[in-house]
Amino acid sequence: MYLILVSLIIGLFVAMLFVNVYFRVKVMKSYKILVQNRVEFGASHLFNKQKMEEEIYPKYPEQKENIETFVNHMQYSIKMASVLAALITLFGGVLMWYRYDN
Repeated sequence: MYLILVSLIIGLFVAMLFVNVYFRVKVMKSYKILVQNRVEFGASHLFNKQKMEEEIYPKYPEQKENIETFVNHMQYSIKMASVLAALITLFGGVLMWYRYDN
């Protein structure tokens, strides 16, 4: 049981790590396009769609699609990082629990 559980957690961890790296690469590509076009906005715009629509999109209408792509990839990457942190915690907890059991 221990081996199956640890293998499952390690497999999930590795899968989430690769998904996270994949989306980080996508974020960096989108970021590069925005930097080349001198698009600027703050972190508060990332998480507030209404603020983004009111302040940033009118300023850079030709870059709306690139901005949306960047924001979506960034939010997804943050979610994946949170799941990755939870898996690391779970993995550590399982190892500690079985360490005291045996």
